Amino acid sequence: MSELSSQASGVANKRNHGAKLVTVFGGTGFLGRNVVRNLAKKGYQVRVALRDVESGKFLRTMGEAGQVGLVQANVRDDASVAAACLSADAVINLVGILYNSGKQTFEAVHEHAAGRIAAAAASAGASNMVQVSALGADAAASSQYARSKAAGEQAVKEAFPSATIMRPSVLVGPEDSFFNSFGKMMALSPFMPLFVRELMDREGTRMQPVYVGDVAQAICNSLDNADSRGETYELGGDQILSWRDCLNITAHETQRLCIPIPIMLGIARFYAFFLEIMPVPLLTRDQVRSMETDNVVAANAKGLADLGITATPIEAVLPGYMARYRKPGRNPRLQTN
Repeated sequence: MSELSSQASGVANKRNHGAKLVTVFGGTGFLGRNVVRNLAKKGYQVRVALRDVESGKFLRTMGEAGQVGLVQANVRDDASVAAACLSADAVINLVGILYNSGKQTFEAVHEHAAGRIAAAAASAGASNMVQVSALGADAAASSQYARSKAAGEQAVKEAFPSATIMRPSVLVGPEDSFFNSFGKMMALSPFMPLFVRELMDREGTRMQPVYVGDVAQAICNSLDNADSRGETYELGGDQILSWRDCLNITAHETQRLCIPIPIMLGIARFYAFFLEIMPVPLLTRDQVRSMETDNVVAANAKGLADLGITATPIEAVLPGYMARYRKPGRNPRLQTN
């Protein structure tokens, strides 16, 4: 018996006890792991759709025996996506990329795959779908990433009109790629890039980092909230920070010296041209373009509070994992410039 058939049998038994089946695409990612854990805690039967099932075996330990199942699915393939959505009460799409790589393009992953998953969820009779987009998604954005996220939202809405759209800001937490990147760089050199849009700008792009646990909880809460159907939520943290603020916070938590070096975005694009050809790009021109616009929650947007969540202060999260970048035995906190 295939794993999908075996799980379907298990799901039938679970449903006799009132458990609902949720299919999650992108469950091994930073946000995905937190979503799967939260779903399991809330008593859902979870089916995680993965391109490589072996990579997701650790997810099984996040629930009771048999509660978290894994199935193979390629988001570019109609049949495997449809099979992964079979009998699901809800479908969550967390799949996303930060840069184009081979067949994994913004258009293929953020737009076409999102539409394919939504269509499969609708055909399977799912009562709810959650599409995780990104704060700043806009069809008119200068960044291809942001435009593709907006196109994905549109594709999902066309296939599944009552889908709930989540637009999180920069995610922070123990395994993030944001503050951890700053910490690694600061451990090597005190000179840190401060990307600025204008010559006199000394703060850089503003953003609203949000704790990954809050976003995962918001996604899970929306499944039980009928009022969230068809709504769009912008998920940001409790404060708006500039790029310089983020550098200063990193220096404070790592107890290291930080000397911000302002770099105009035009110059950053020049260097990104060379950096983006690396197997894992340190910076791409599209990422530089995304810095041209502040990444903050709109004043009239629905957010965490509308889903019953109080934003976790990042000061309560960072100390737990940024201390790893401190010099051994160093106690004094150094001031930033």
